[in-house]
Formats: sequence, C-alpha cells, structure tokens
Amino acid sequence: MTAAVQAGALSRPAIEWNTINWHSAQRIVRRLQARIVKATQDKRWGKVKALQHLLTHSFSGKAIAVKQVTENSGKRTPGVDHLVWNTPVKKEAAVPDLKQRGYQALPLRRLYIPKANGKMRPLADRLPMPSLSVSTHWARSIPRSGF
Repeated sequence: MTAAVQAGALSRPAIEWNTINWHSAQRIVRRLQARIVKATQDKRWGKVKALQHLLTHSFSGKAIAVKQVTENSGKRTPGVDHLVWNTPVKKEAAVPDLKQRGYQALPLRRLYIPKANGKMRPLADRLPMPSLSVSTHWARSIPRSGF
C-alpha cells in the first residue's frame, strides 16, 4: 500500500490557448520590460539580469513569445525542426516546452528552402526552435514604443 507522492512545487495547471487573458499577459510583459529598461538606465546590472530571468521564465512571457511566432506573417514557415504550430493545442503545448535548462546547442545544419521565384536558398541554423529563441530574446530586450 504505497502511494505515489509528488515532491516539489506544483506546476501551473494546464490552460487552454483560447482562454488566456492576452490583455493581462501583455500588461505583465510590458511592465517587466519597462522595469528592465529602468534598471538598465540606472546601470543596475544585477537587477537587469534578475528581471530578465523573471520575464523569460514567466508564463506570460512564454505565452506572448509563442503568440508572436505563430501569429505573424511567417507563421506558415517551418523552422529547422520542420514544425509549424498552427493549432491551439500545439501552441499551448509549446508554452511549457520553452526551457533553458538542459539546452545544448546543436551543430550547424544547412537546409535549402524555396524562395518565391521557385529557386532555393540556403538556411543554416543551429537551434531546434529558431523562431522562439528569437522571440524570447526579444522579450528580454528593450521594449518597443508605447511607454
């Protein structure tokens, strides 16, 4: 009669993509970005690093990153991993997968992707999810206008 006991902190309960409060998530991300800018201007580098960590590990930051990658003009273009997140189920599954722990860069891989005129162009990348990597980096950097 042994029962399985889970240890550690509980993770966030599963949430459906269509039920995310985007206004609230965007507000959280913008506030964190504004705090990063302020800390950068004050040259408080420890605070900058702590706020960047908070932003890149927050649910709101990850959800906004996935939304930006999947709802832009290149949303139908697969990355090096040949994946496209085109359904809400795939998008909500991608949010918790954004983790830095255990990440090891892959060797460069060259693929050829079609251009609009029918020719092929080279694409070399080392990231399994290049679009998201760029998007999470954007979230850590200085915010766009609107403050």
